[in-house]
Amino acid sequence: MAAATDTICALATPAGKGGVGIIRVSGPASLALCQQLTKIVPKPRHAQFASFTDAHGQLLDQGLILYFQTPRSFTGEDVIELHIHGSPVVADLILAQLIAWGARAARPGEFSERAFLNDKLDLAQAEAIADLIDSASATAARYALRSLRGDFSNAVNALVAELTNLRVYVEAAIDFPDEDVDFLAEDSVKNRLNALEKNLDTLLKQAKQGVSLHEGLHLVLAGAPNVGKSSLLNALAGFERAIVTDIPGTTRDLLDSQLTLRGLPIHITDTAGLHDSNDPVEKEGIRRARQALTQADGILLVMDASVSPSPEHHPLWQELLADPALANKTLLVLNKIDLRNLSAGRSIINGRPCVQLSALTKQGLDLLTDALCDLAGFAPQEEGGFMARRRHLSALLAASAALARARLQLDTFRAGELMAEDLRTAQDALGEITGKLTSDDLLGEIFGSFCIGK
Repeated sequence: MAAATDTICALATPAGKGGVGIIRVSGPASLALCQQLTKIVPKPRHAQFASFTDAHGQLLDQGLILYFQTPRSFTGEDVIELHIHGSPVVADLILAQLIAWGARAARPGEFSERAFLNDKLDLAQAEAIADLIDSASATAARYALRSLRGDFSNAVNALVAELTNLRVYVEAAIDFPDEDVDFLAEDSVKNRLNALEKNLDTLLKQAKQGVSLHEGLHLVLAGAPNVGKSSLLNALAGFERAIVTDIPGTTRDLLDSQLTLRGLPIHITDTAGLHDSNDPVEKEGIRRARQALTQADGILLVMDASVSPSPEHHPLWQELLADPALANKTLLVLNKIDLRNLSAGRSIINGRPCVQLSALTKQGLDLLTDALCDLAGFAPQEEGGFMARRRHLSALLAASAALARARLQLDTFRAGELMAEDLRTAQDALGEITGKLTSDDLLGEIFGSFCIGK
């Protein structure tokens, strides 16, 4: 994807009314457009008051202009920021005038795309901009900011440097086959490969945390009617999100709620009670509930501890255990322990985690939060954590697999050429994270998901 030569413009602040709106212009014609609009020559990196007028001299608004001269700008190009009053009408008038004078409306994410193409930031940092904007918790914001700062990229680049040094050594050994010394038999090669695998494993664990934080956890509450699913939803949400009554079957449709537990974003869905019913409305709710189970990342199977002393034999529990795809993501919740004076606790039943709690008294909710973090593989780090995406994790796993093959070539076959090729494959996989090796299609997909003006 080649660097652009045209000039783009867009509203960089959210659409709608506000005290201030910011229009961003980037490209070679930015300064000329600013002069046409304001009749002044802005001084780089200084805020200046200006009147904005159209082609006929009609006043459109008054505000501030900021000029960032290439290459000292976000995009690496000449950039103008127009700080106007936050009126959608005023913003549209100014944007229309800029476009009439030759600018083009920016595509979603095009400013960040230009920053990437002009080497102002790498691909992982560019993605972190969108992640920071979309942060659903303070933890997510901190992780995204670390990625934007370059923590993730620096760790990847350090691995690439280690790989490059090892490749140079191995390929040099290949180039001198007549030497009496077997370079591949030296401990230094094995030790450097060990260090690479260890460092990559550490980065993989951190990336998994970042992916969990980026994607969150989609949970479905399931169980028979009147076991306390809606009460549990309300307890987790911290307010009365769902209607709770003593009448079985109160919830008949899917009820969604967004919440954050220990920094982990969670999308939780309450469902209709699973049982046999002749009511057509309730039957449809049950059908939707069963469909939701297959699409969830985790299932909280709620049972009434006051009437189900042996959950191992409960038909719903047996039904979920019979399907490995559902069993592997199910967490058993024994609710209403207050009715039998039971203690809150965690255990394992039929190989799956179980939490005993009371949604009414909130006893044991902290244990459920622990279990949910375990289910997501999430253990937030105050220091060193960064935001990551599924594609980053895939690239790291591909690099790990390539290093495993390189170890096989070294330890078993003593095949230097094949080992060098596996090291190159690992390096290429890591290069996909920062954008050193990235297709135009992938770039279009990534930046197309950004909001306009970013």
